[in-house]
Amino acid sequence: MNKQNYRKSIVVTADATAAFNAVTHGVEHWWTRPDQPLRHPGDRAKFSFPPGVSYWTFELTHTDDPSRVEWTCVDALHVHEGQPKAIETEWLGTRVIWRISEGAAGTKIELEHDGLTPKLLCYDICEAGWDMFFLESLKKYLDRGQGAPHPS
Repeated sequence: MNKQNYRKSIVVTADATAAFNAVTHGVEHWWTRPDQPLRHPGDRAKFSFPPGVSYWTFELTHTDDPSRVEWTCVDALHVHEGQPKAIETEWLGTRVIWRISEGAAGTKIELEHDGLTPKLLCYDICEAGWDMFFLESLKKYLDRGQGAPHPS
């Protein structure tokens, strides 16, 4: 673990199973619609943000139902006007790690994007995106049943 990685956590009212499902095959309810769900290790899904051309393809590389999920970025095209071409593939090889645990205050979800560090060109853009979709939309989805995903 790199202390510079993007790393945040939320506490939600939903149980650990609901949280696990939200970050495997319920992503369209709080982030964006993938071309297929991530259910089993080895599954791959492409996440795009229409009407733009940017996308990220993740492979579900690890699960411990319902306490841990890991995605690895296996393809990326992050087009951001005004940024150098190098920004397009910065997520390639990064890992998104979800740690889920139940406690007296609710279910804690920790998100660590291993490899998303301040040295990347996209860091500020991606930090703002994860903050909106993870800290706000996923929390709303698991607390109230209605997230704020990217419109497809």
